[in-house]
Amino acid sequence: MEKITYFSDLGLATYKEVWEKQERLFDELIHLKTLNFTLPQCEQIMTYQHLLFCEHPHVYTLGKSGQDTNLLINKMELQAHKAEFVKTNRGGDITYHGPGQLVGYPIFDLEDLQLSVKEYIYTLEDAIIKTIGHYGIIGKTMDDAIGVWLSATNDKPLRKICAIGVKVSRKVSMHGFALNVNTNLDYFNHINPCGFIDKGVTSLQNELGYKVDLQEVKDLVKKNLEDIFSLQLEELT
Repeated sequence: MEKITYFSDLGLATYKEVWEKQERLFDELIHLKTLNFTLPQCEQIMTYQHLLFCEHPHVYTLGKSGQDTNLLINKMELQAHKAEFVKTNRGGDITYHGPGQLVGYPIFDLEDLQLSVKEYIYTLEDAIIKTIGHYGIIGKTMDDAIGVWLSATNDKPLRKICAIGVKVSRKVSMHGFALNVNTNLDYFNHINPCGFIDKGVTSLQNELGYKVDLQEVKDLVKKNLEDIFSLQLEELT
């Protein structure tokens, strides 16, 4: 059965304003789910999932299990790079968001989708692997590191192309993934990405040698998420 999911592309938006929007949608979905538990089936309220896409201005975000020491620059240097630092409530450690990166925030009912948290993360990874496969890039997952990775080659280390960090409460998800498309990778030099010091970071542009059409990538990710999760996406304007 297809799940009705409202899709919104928020364009370039600050991390904090999108986080607040996520929280509202997340709380609303949990509230309606909780209310439905008390109602007979014939009176239950229709609930909707949400999928948000955006780009963020330069920002470093630290997950609830992360270490401040993985940010390698001070407040003055952050200002010089026109970047923010935000402590957030998702899982994972530190990462960077910025222009040229596709950030996706699914507010999904995992109970309705019949997925465990691990299965949900695997499915997100699978959607990204299928997306980059369109460009001839072979992605993979790792048992000890969430996200999508590219294998080491003779001249390149093991490197991450998509970070994933989520929060799940009462089987509803928020936060999500960040796929490096045309991202300025220099910003990753100021952190230990996801807490690692022995792994690299890459982007579609870096791997392919040319700037990639971001809208095309958005369309591919949307289609892959729609297919893999059996969603019915309805666009909000």
